[in-house]
Amino acid sequence: MTWNDRAMARMNGVGMTGSTNRRAALVAAASAAAGSLLPSTHVWGNAPYPDRPIKLVVPWSAGGSTDVLARAVGQNLGEVLGKPVVVDNRPGAAGRLGIDTVAKSAPDGYTVGVIELAHAIAPAIYQKMSYDIMNDVAAVSVLGDSPLVLFVDSHKYSEGQYRSFIADARKSTTPLPIATSGTGSISHLAAGLLARQAGAAFDMIPYKGSAPALTDVAAGQVAGHICTLASASSLLSARKIVPLMVTGSKRLAQLPAVPCASELGLSRLDFGQWWALVVPARTPKSVVDSLLRATKAAVVDKNVQARISSLAINLSSRSPDETQAFIRAEAIKWSKVVAELGIKPE
Repeated sequence: MTWNDRAMARMNGVGMTGSTNRRAALVAAASAAAGSLLPSTHVWGNAPYPDRPIKLVVPWSAGGSTDVLARAVGQNLGEVLGKPVVVDNRPGAAGRLGIDTVAKSAPDGYTVGVIELAHAIAPAIYQKMSYDIMNDVAAVSVLGDSPLVLFVDSHKYSEGQYRSFIADARKSTTPLPIATSGTGSISHLAAGLLARQAGAAFDMIPYKGSAPALTDVAAGQVAGHICTLASASSLLSARKIVPLMVTGSKRLAQLPAVPCASELGLSRLDFGQWWALVVPARTPKSVVDSLLRATKAAVVDKNVQARISSLAINLSSRSPDETQAFIRAEAIKWSKVVAELGIKPE
């Protein structure tokens, strides 16, 4: 047997002594045990996650509060994960089109979506849904929340004059026209709850989003609109609209002169907008965990907070299980409100 033959035999275990075999087995076992203690960073095959850019689907047009939040958080997610996070705006069907894209994407972590309160309300509004919000997408984490604000024409009221507005609504011989972002939108449900608790009558006028609704508020075509501060920032800065009331139990630092719902005895308006990060169902846990770690880092990042601090969005995070339970609870809660307000499913 040549030297080369003997070397090959040793590599294949041929002609090895019992002690040598035992040592080799111990080394192999130790290596396997050590490897099992390392965190998993692989999903499909042996490719580390992420190994290419991640698409972040925003189910609304660019420029809205969801888009602003997604871009601020998405940039930081990319920095933490080491790969770009590219925002993909997919507006349409009241936010359902974009999340349908997420639900039907490969569960590999490269398509992520931002959902909000509207997506929890949707099952109670639309008889035919192309996806199941509880089963076709999986929660990663909440991203944050924001109270809603009642905005009116600045030529008719001053900031914080909620009581004057409601007094006028009660005295009006016809229901005040209130702009909504469409049937079953949070602006629609909020206005309906406000009308009930305040003893006023509103005529709900549907619009394709807060931007055109607020434009008509500023022009005096409708009496008011309820939305986030982020959605109204440009017209508010131009002093064409003014805020009268903030939902929830505390005033906004950005609007210190505007009373909150609890101050006004509006207990049913203790809610606000919220956002969460989701992935297609059956996405590997290791991928969800990686996205969760990056999300937790993003929501406490000073640069991210600085970008949205003026928009009254409170950044936060929760575990996937907590987020999933929250979404389920919101869907149940708002389905009851839809039924109470007599809104018929479309």
